[in-house]
Amino acid sequence: MYVKKLPEIEYGVNITIKTLGGKWKPCLLDCIQLGIHRPSEMWRAIPGSTLRVLSQQLKEMEETNIVYKKIYAEVPLRVEYHLTEWGSRAIAIINMMNKWGNDYAEAHGDGQEIGCCTKNN
Repeated sequence: MYVKKLPEIEYGVNITIKTLGGKWKPCLLDCIQLGIHRPSEMWRAIPGSTLRVLSQQLKEMEETNIVYKKIYAEVPLRVEYHLTEWGSRAIAIINMMNKWGNDYAEAHGDGQEIGCCTKNN
């Protein structure tokens, strides 16, 4: 039996999840907005993460124009990530997710109010 295949339609939520979804992407954006720009510093600021996965997710966000990479011609080489205009616009979403999660945890006694990037590490 023939079944007509409909084109896949991308909706806003799906596009957002595809672009910002990933175990550490929201935390990476949180770190960048807090002034942490170097991958090794992000790795230290995000408990439980690995440098390899963070680098992979930074690369994915660079490919989707959420962040841009700045390479300094120094010895040793220094790399920093910064938000693009689209990345800056995503910060409002990340902040809302953080607030919602903290409110939910408080209401259910599941934890303390924190963000995913700990700047003082």
